Amino acid sequence: MTKHYLHYLTDVMEHQWNDAALTDYGENHEYTFGELAVEMLRLHVLFEQLGIKRGDKIALAGRNCANWAVAYLAITSYEGVVVSILQDFTAEDISHLLEHSDSELLFVGPYVWKELQHQQMPAKLKAALSLEDWRMLYEAEKGSVPTDKEWHTAFQSKFPRGIEPEDTHFAADENSLSLINYTSGSTGSPKGVMLNGRSISNNIEVGMKILPVEPGQRLVSMLPLAHMFGQVCELLYPLCCGTHIYFLTKSPTPSILLKAMKEVQPYLVVTVPLVIEKIYKKNLDPMLSKWAIRSFWHVPVIGDIIKGRVKKGLRNAFGGKLRYFICGGAAMNPIVEKCLMDIHFPLSIGYGMTECGPLIGGNPPKYFKARTGGVPVLNMDVKIDQPNEAGIGEILVKGENVMLGYYKNPDATNAVFTEDHWMRTGDLGRLDRKKNIYIKGRCKTMFLGASGQNIYPEEIEDKLNNQEAVGESLIVEREGKLVALVFPDETLTKRMSLEEIQTIMKANLQKLNNLIPSYSKVADIEVQDKPFEKTPKRSIKRFLYK
Repeated sequence: MTKHYLHYLTDVMEHQWNDAALTDYGENHEYTFGELAVEMLRLHVLFEQLGIKRGDKIALAGRNCANWAVAYLAITSYEGVVVSILQDFTAEDISHLLEHSDSELLFVGPYVWKELQHQQMPAKLKAALSLEDWRMLYEAEKGSVPTDKEWHTAFQSKFPRGIEPEDTHFAADENSLSLINYTSGSTGSPKGVMLNGRSISNNIEVGMKILPVEPGQRLVSMLPLAHMFGQVCELLYPLCCGTHIYFLTKSPTPSILLKAMKEVQPYLVVTVPLVIEKIYKKNLDPMLSKWAIRSFWHVPVIGDIIKGRVKKGLRNAFGGKLRYFICGGAAMNPIVEKCLMDIHFPLSIGYGMTECGPLIGGNPPKYFKARTGGVPVLNMDVKIDQPNEAGIGEILVKGENVMLGYYKNPDATNAVFTEDHWMRTGDLGRLDRKKNIYIKGRCKTMFLGASGQNIYPEEIEDKLNNQEAVGESLIVEREGKLVALVFPDETLTKRMSLEEIQTIMKANLQKLNNLIPSYSKVADIEVQDKPFEKTPKRSIKRFLYK
């Protein structure tokens, strides 16, 4: 039976009361587990004074920071409903989602508020508070938000002897709605994924099982906390294990990220493939392309020495104490993946989606199989719907992690569930006999060849991305022909003319078509003058390109 994650957190607080829990990297702002507990209870008092009740919606919109985590935990332990909104959405979208979600309170970061304050606030919203210091930024009715003095007095009245470890007994109903996570802005009908406490808690128990950790170890949080991948894997699971989390409160440039890794020395790195692919291209590929390295790579003893040194250098780049390197959100470049597996780097690539909070598949690094998204995680079942002769069909899932539905969107909810309550993922894939999940692409992105063959653009892009001077690519269909859109690798092409780049791409086109079946051959390559627009998990927004 799944144990609510707040029980794990309460146990950790009791035993690690004075240990560091949350730190804003590079800033003088930190909470111990005891201070985190006190601040959560202080916010509970504020919620009471604002008339917030169990089940009411409270929104979070801002960059990663310790106070984002404090607000989140205060809301869930109060048995409110967190509405997590990506700060990358436009101010208009955020305003729309606040209204759609029926949010009564908003915790907002300064970068978001700078634009959002010019929008019309929803009628239900009582107040907006700063994620920097809890100060009031907006109140629907003047005087409805207590002053700092009134808040402090109410807190002292409720806890006259202060807070001790034995006073913290955080709990919540695991069946109740705990979170609404929006997967998009205001385009069409918003999809607010509804997750209960059981879904989130089961995800956390999966993390504990796959990636065991000792209390006091450290982690750098770089993924958006409003995205389920970052929220569960870089906040809730590690914190419930007693981990000390450092938040990168500014955009993580490569220099800031590597500096933080060296100083923090994390036990775990959770990221998207794009990060390690960039490191590979810049640091590893030039070295691994040398004749001597390539010649001895698979030679016994000598090859093992070379691989050991490569592994040590890469591990040191992430602080030297790395035990797990977890990727998700997109497929990894197969050449990069093979290199990491050759050197026995602690890699594992998971499979998931917001609607499963997010985990569907995963494996400890020692059991990870190349080109897969792991096996179905604890309390989750996976099957393939109407598989073709190759065993490929839509991936369907059922289990503890699956969402309750989309908030105020019954049509979208009904469309995603089958009559026997399996959830459609929209992904095409197959299972091997050990239940490893192989993902072929999205149902919506698959092209149908002239003779009825299934063409998966992601597979073509994998091969094209390995060609000379290709930074990233996207396959589109035009009048029955496949065309590759390519943004060049600027580290290699910044001194080249457009004509030189196009000459390279012409050669790449020929190499690519030699690697793929005749029915999926690409007719042309078009060079893009700017990077593709990305989602927060760094996937290309395919719908913008034709």
